Amino acid sequence: MHDLIRRLAHWLGLLFGPGTGTHRAGDPRPAYLTAGPAPTADSVCLPLHRSPYRLHLPLDGADSRLVRPYLTDREQERARQRRRKVTLVLAADFGIDLDQHILGAGKVAA
Repeated sequence: MHDLIRRLAHWLGLLFGPGTGTHRAGDPRPAYLTAGPAPTADSVCLPLHRSPYRLHLPLDGADSRLVRPYLTDREQERARQRRRKVTLVLAADFGIDLDQHILGAGKVAA
């Protein structure tokens, strides 16, 4: 027999241990209270069902302040690249020598 001591201790605990308290001697069962007359069909009505999908108009992405930061970073980088490209094209057309800080490029070792 496995765990003989544990089984014996459990059985003795159930036999001599305190009860759950539901069947104590001399303790009357609690009386159930009624709140009053039963409600009629006229007095009880459920609220109308309203779908949560038709309460609001669809959200416009431009109106929302929640923006994914990597998208704004990408847009800013593209704007910088366009600005550099336009600057280089204008400089090449008019033969203007541009400094590196105008293009936004770093120093390049010669």
